[in-house]
Amino acid sequence: MALPNGITRLVWSNLAAQSAEQVALAAIPIVAATVLGAGPAQTGLLAAAQTIPFLLLSLPAGLLADRFARRRLMAGAEAIRAAALFALPVLGALGWLTLSLLAALGCLAAVGTVVYSVAAPALVPALAPRAALAQVNGRLELARSAAFTAGPALGGALVAWTGAGSAFTLAAGLSVAACGLLVGLQEPPLVAGPPRHIGTDLREGAAFAWQQPLLRTILVIAVVWNTSWFVLQSVFVLFALQHLRMDTAAVGAALGVYGIGMVAGAAATPRIARLVSFGMLLLIGPVGSVLAALVLAASILLPWAWLAFAAMALFGAAPMVWTISQTTLRQAVTPGALLGRVSAIMLMATYGARPVGALLGGLVGAQFGLGAAVALAAAGFAVQAAAVVVSPLVRLRVLPG
Repeated sequence: MALPNGITRLVWSNLAAQSAEQVALAAIPIVAATVLGAGPAQTGLLAAAQTIPFLLLSLPAGLLADRFARRRLMAGAEAIRAAALFALPVLGALGWLTLSLLAALGCLAAVGTVVYSVAAPALVPALAPRAALAQVNGRLELARSAAFTAGPALGGALVAWTGAGSAFTLAAGLSVAACGLLVGLQEPPLVAGPPRHIGTDLREGAAFAWQQPLLRTILVIAVVWNTSWFVLQSVFVLFALQHLRMDTAAVGAALGVYGIGMVAGAAATPRIARLVSFGMLLLIGPVGSVLAALVLAASILLPWAWLAFAAMALFGAAPMVWTISQTTLRQAVTPGALLGRVSAIMLMATYGARPVGALLGGLVGAQFGLGAAVALAAAGFAVQAAAVVVSPLVRLRVLPG
């Protein structure tokens, strides 16, 4: 199916924005560990700082996305990200960069991700017909996957070869490109409604997300998955550097393999969907996450770098099938006027779990060792997979109306 021009601009903007985020996310912990001397507890706090905006800003972003032009909100947030990322090399060149400033600017840069993650799913149904939702979501996730493939490897390589300044400058330029693509996107005007109270809007969105059985299940599972993922993320760089004896370029490459897995998962999802029921499609990501976590946990006893690469490939591929499928499901069962708020509530709950996971991972890593944090993450992934197996999601034969 031919897609509207607005979707094409959105996909390219998504690629640039996600690439900016991934280059920065790869560079920040490497700089913290190798330049600023951060330990496990400090890298956990740093990861938490980069996720706090998801907890604090998701609901305000959702309210704005249901009231104002979504492309303008997204473009403004990308401009904020670009300014924060450009400040990092400036501070580094002046010798003023500290862990506190790195955390603060990383937190500010995440504003772009929050607004984009809330507004884009709400914008898609306004640009594409219902029959094309899965196709559009697949394109967007394929762009995100490409960013996860190239961004971390590029960020790690730039830090290793030319220093952190070039990595952050590239990320800032990518955010500027994403902003420009959004400015040129033609968005249908929102239908004006009667004046609404913020509290009423929030209650309406939260009630729908929690009372709709399928959305409630997605919400609970995503919270557990994100907590477990950030337990792992908070210690992975140190685990790879210290336990697996990988250098910074290899760490960036391992994170890039995660992106390759995402590309493979996004590309394979349409074919898999033709072979299995919609419920089985939703099961692939959670079960694949358990397998990936077990592979990485094996490297606690067998410190082979290739296990980290294999685990990251699995972590990229399997959950991507879940992401595309549950996003399409969410858009299909949510009224258009509620999409921004429901997306925000989902984002706040799931990404809000990330600081908890990051802090927990940092504390466990500092107190009991990096391997203990990896094992804890594996246990969390096992819990979310079990929750999917007993949920109503696996009983879905087709996408519901």
